[in-house]
Amino acid sequence: MKLFKNIYIYLFTIVVLAFFLYAFSSKKLIVREIYSPENGYNIYAIDIPEKLDFSGEALPIQFPDVRERIDRELLVNTYWQSNGLLMFKRAQRYFPIIEPILNSYGIPNDFKYLALIESGLQNVTSPAGAKGFWQIMKPTGKEYGLEINSNVDERNNLELATAAACKYLIKAKAKFGNWTLAAASYNAGVRGLSKQLDSQGVSNYYDLLLGEETGRYIFRIVALKEIMSYPKKYGFNFLEKHLYKTIPTYRVKVDTPVTNFVKFAAKFDLNYKQLKLHNPWLKDPFLNNKSRKVYTLEIPEKGYYVK
Repeated sequence: MKLFKNIYIYLFTIVVLAFFLYAFSSKKLIVREIYSPENGYNIYAIDIPEKLDFSGEALPIQFPDVRERIDRELLVNTYWQSNGLLMFKRAQRYFPIIEPILNSYGIPNDFKYLALIESGLQNVTSPAGAKGFWQIMKPTGKEYGLEINSNVDERNNLELATAAACKYLIKAKAKFGNWTLAAASYNAGVRGLSKQLDSQGVSNYYDLLLGEETGRYIFRIVALKEIMSYPKKYGFNFLEKHLYKTIPTYRVKVDTPVTNFVKFAAKFDLNYKQLKLHNPWLKDPFLNNKSRKVYTLEIPEKGYYVK
């Protein structure tokens, strides 16, 4: 009897040990499967397209420094995923406004990406005081016909600011002879870029030794154009429903002073915030309009904002 008892204990011990050994080895196997580099989050190098262009003007990809500079911007903008998704979302809303204005002035469609890198398609203000989607400085805005005063800042009017940017770019293209340098001058200024071209004795953007910001400028535009043209290629996955839609509006003309935009908005079943969202060029809750200028306000279609 004692012999059988010892055999039973021996067999039971073996079974228990076998069970724990199996469980431990299985656990290690599971851990390896979950946390293995082959199955976890990975960072991939990006193949640089052999042909890239800005407004039909080719990047000289055959030069090592050009390849490295575009590689940097492709990597930075591909792996800044949250910002990238926001760019896709906003572009769906605002590119349809920008594109026909560019076309009407004969400006290549690629320049919509210039606005994208300038502001992220938002009415932001830079530390230097540039404003709006196109980041226009006050003197430049006035030079190209934008009204900027205590009541109004049309640099924050997307349509008018896009038209002003087009006028600048037409003038810059006439000066430099190509769209790449015209775009670079949007960042460096016509005078500043001309000075660099003359001092370095070259005539091509890609032959210039420039500071960090202007030196990256065209490459950032081209990288975003490439990524936004082929989102899935660069790992961006979204559905149409995830993108921001253009909000339907109609236009109301105003040719008199407005003493209270809160009360004005209420006439259209809006609050002041909603009115400002669609007319960010209005600086105050009132409009002096001593000159009786005709202003156009965007009013969301009735019922869009449901209270």
